[in-house]
Formats: sequence, structure tokens, C-alpha cells
Amino acid sequence: MGMQRTPLSMTRLIERGAAVSPDTEVVTATATGTRRQTNRDTLERAHRLAHALRDAGVGIGDRVAVFMWNGSRHLEAYCAIAGMGAVLHNLNVRLPGGDLDYIVNHAQSRLIIADADLLGRLEPLAGRLPTVEKVVVAVEEGFENWSTSLPGAVDYEDFIAPWPDRFAWPSLDENAPLALCYTSGTTGRPKGVEYEHRSQYLHTMAMCMTDAMSLSATDAVFGVVPMFHVMGWGMPWAALMLGCKQVMPHRHTDPERLVRLMEDEEVTLATGVPTIWQGVRTVCAARPDAYDLSTLSRIVSGGSAVPPTLARWYWEALGVEMIQEWGMTETSPLATFSRRLRSPSGSPSGTAPDDYLTEVAKAGQALPGLELEVVDGNFGPLPHDGQQTGEVLVRGPWVCAAYYRDPQPAKFHGDWLVTGDVGRIDDRQCLVLADRSKDLVRSGGEWISSVDLENHILSLAGVAQACVVAQPHPKWDERPVALVVLEQGAALGGREVLEHCSERFAKWQFPDDVLFVETIPLTSTGKMDKKAVRAELAAAGYKLPDLRQAH
Repeated sequence: MGMQRTPLSMTRLIERGAAVSPDTEVVTATATGTRRQTNRDTLERAHRLAHALRDAGVGIGDRVAVFMWNGSRHLEAYCAIAGMGAVLHNLNVRLPGGDLDYIVNHAQSRLIIADADLLGRLEPLAGRLPTVEKVVVAVEEGFENWSTSLPGAVDYEDFIAPWPDRFAWPSLDENAPLALCYTSGTTGRPKGVEYEHRSQYLHTMAMCMTDAMSLSATDAVFGVVPMFHVMGWGMPWAALMLGCKQVMPHRHTDPERLVRLMEDEEVTLATGVPTIWQGVRTVCAARPDAYDLSTLSRIVSGGSAVPPTLARWYWEALGVEMIQEWGMTETSPLATFSRRLRSPSGSPSGTAPDDYLTEVAKAGQALPGLELEVVDGNFGPLPHDGQQTGEVLVRGPWVCAAYYRDPQPAKFHGDWLVTGDVGRIDDRQCLVLADRSKDLVRSGGEWISSVDLENHILSLAGVAQACVVAQPHPKWDERPVALVVLEQGAALGGREVLEHCSERFAKWQFPDDVLFVETIPLTSTGKMDKKAVRAELAAAGYKLPDLRQAH
């Protein structure tokens, strides 16, 4: 007796949405409007793509690289590659060529599916990708007359046209590889993380929970998180399973276009990094009566800390709940959500509740099935008292146990992943992140959190962005420097920023300098690129002002 031993294969999930919600739409933004198809269309086209890939020689376990913006053809590739037992290899379209060819060659991908407008980023790699046999080119409005020097290029529609709309998915072991995602390479070469069918099946179920994203088939989801970045935080899989409406911005991610898409398509849930939502806020605040986002109920934000001031604005101006999540490529990627202990109540107008603003600043509780720990320098567990800060460890069924073809023993401690994040866990088991370990400022033997400084500076009226980085100091080892981008028309000086810091921080924690800049460089995933900021300061010969700091 007992339960059936049904493999946890993603093929059991990707078919469901088209069966239960066949006429619900997948909407892709184009240069002049939108392109629309149904869930049924999407699945049938995915089956045709699977036939075409098999005819091109792709078999079970072969890597197929995808170099695309968020759009319906990218979603078809997700379904086809997963269903036929090949491995979906996501390529970040914003990575430099040296990282791209390393990743393709390291994965030994056999074929690349690419958007036509991105061919120029691949062409410099011609002749440097020996395992790639064919490039399939997806064409959107404005790029119909594409041409390329890449060998073996074929139009996507021509590639799938001859084939039937049903493919017999093979029976797959639940531990078979599903996808291959690489870290962004901010510290050394990018590292590959191979996701299994089983891990993504469990991750998909968990992220839909009420205490996480609270997803249902009634949602219209807007994935601004790129599908090439840790699979869009898993949103494409969840939406395929439930039959949600999916809205995809393709390359059209300027804030005003995003707002218009959310309004026109009656989006209920959106995902993206804080820089995206800061841009949307700027557009909406400038013309508060120009847009109707009344259907939008929640935004899931991650990748870097959600400033409480940003969460306050969305709740008080739009009645939209911001949910912070934390994770990384190695956690497939979602690990914690800040939602369970507080959800705004009452009228959308008025002041955001204090408990909401307190809790949204936390990374939150681990999803069921995952375990978190904070440890000292000898891997000794620290109390969960909200006070003791240490390195964050995580383990569970969708957490990486080893890198793909790249042993990195320092990243693992027993069956725990060593995340590189520093934080604390409170008595309700909420993770509160202090910083990435490499971004903490070590000043005279004391640690200063760049994230805490940034969030406080952001709460000063007139500040659009703030980035705090460490700079070498002859006496104190390192001191913090703040780079600040002002909102249009704002007039602030360094004195005002430091006076604002005095409301919360001791004097020795203040930045030694405040630099006002036009822009702050971003990583390929939309986070502030502190590595680039430090490099730019060094290249410019920047030196800290000669200040006497009292510890």
C-alpha cells in the first residue's frame, strides 16, 4: 500500500494552464503596441518547436541556449525545452562578450534561440562558439529585415512551421536537469547552477502560496524580471501551471511604457528589482491623475533591499502592497518572503501602517521546506534574537549543492549553502539582511552596513538613488562614501545628507564624502553595480577627503 510514485516532472505542470485556461492571453509588447496569443496557442507552438529542435539534433540532456527578452516565443522555448528533456540554458543579454562566450562554451550549448534585435551582441562571438550548430532567430516588429554573419541562422517561424502541434513528451526522471543558470560573474567567472525538474516543481508550488506571492488563475502577472535571470524568479513556470494571463515587456522597459502596459492589461501582480519601481514611482508621481493602476494589488521586489520609503509611497499613493523577497541563483531563486507577518489593512488612502513598513524592510521568513541559519566566523550558529549578525546559510530541496562543472568548496559547508550575505534572524524567524559580505564597510574593526545607509539617505526628500561603497583609509582600513542621484529639480548638498544621517547613525558611521552624480551603474540584472562604482572611483583617482573620524 501507499502513494503512487509519480515523478515530479515539470512536464506535468507546463500543460495545465493551457488545459484549464486555454483562451487566457499571453501579451508581448511591440514597438507600436502588443502582440497577443492564447495559452493554447503558446503550448501548441511549443510542441512544434520541440519537433524542430529534435530534428535539429537536440536530444535529452542537450543544452539549448536562449538569448531573448521576455516574450511569448521565449515562453514557448521554456515549454519546449523542458518538455522534451533538453536543458534550458538562459543567457543574460546584458553580459559582456567575454562572459557570454565563456558561458556558452562552458555549458557546451548546441543551439541558440535569439531575438533578432540582439544578434549584434552575438555576432562578435562568431567563430568562438564551437559547440553551437544553429542560431534560431525570433523576429519582432521592426526587425523583419534581419541578417546576420552568424552561421546556421534560420527564422524561428520557418523553423517551427513544418511540424505538428503535438509532441510526445518523454518520461523523465524527476532528478533530470531542467535548466542551467549562471551567476552574474561579479566576483570572478560566472558559475553555473543546474536546476532539476524536482527542485523547480517544488519551487513552483511554494512560490504560489498565500504567504508568498498568493498567485491564482485570476491574476494578470507582469514579469519585469528578465526570464534570462534565474528564470524570471520562477514566474513563467507558475503562470503556465495556473493559466494566468502573462504580460511581457520584451525590450520595452522604460518606466512610462511599463506603467501603460500595467494599466492597459489590468495587471494585478508585478515583479521587478527596486530600481524598476523607483522609475515607475517617478512617472506616476509626476502625473498622478494620468494613469489608472487600480487593478494592481501587489508588487514583488527583490535583488536588493526594498527601501521602506518606496513601500510607503506605493501603499499610500496607489494602495499597492510591496512584498520583499530574497534569494539568489543558487536558491532557484526564491528563498524568503516578507509578507506573512504584515499585510496592509484599511483604506488604500492614508498612512501606511508602521508594522507594514517595519516588516517590508526584512527579507522575511523562509519558504516552507527551506532552512536558514546565521553563523559566526567558525560556523557556530548564532541566536535568533534579532541582534546577533553573521553569515547567512540556507539549505533545502531547491538549493544548489554544487556548481556545474566547477568545484567551489568554499561556497558550501556540509549541506548548507554559504550565501555571502550577512544578516540576523529574529524571534519570529524573519531574516534581516545587513549587506553582502563584500559590500560591508570595515572601519576600525567595526562593520558599517551600506544598505542601512542607502535606505536612510533614500528617505530624504529629493533623493532618487543612493549608493554607498567602501574606500581605503590609511587609519581606519575603510570608510564609506555615498553617491547620490537627485530627483529632477531637487537642490541638496552634502551637509543636508549628513544632517539627515545624524537622525539614525553615530557620527563614525557617517559617509566621509557625499558625491552627487547623474547616474549609478547597474549590473546585468538591474542592481546597483558597486564593483563598477569602486572601479570608476579608482580610475578617476578618487581619494577620501582628509577628515578626522572619531570612533
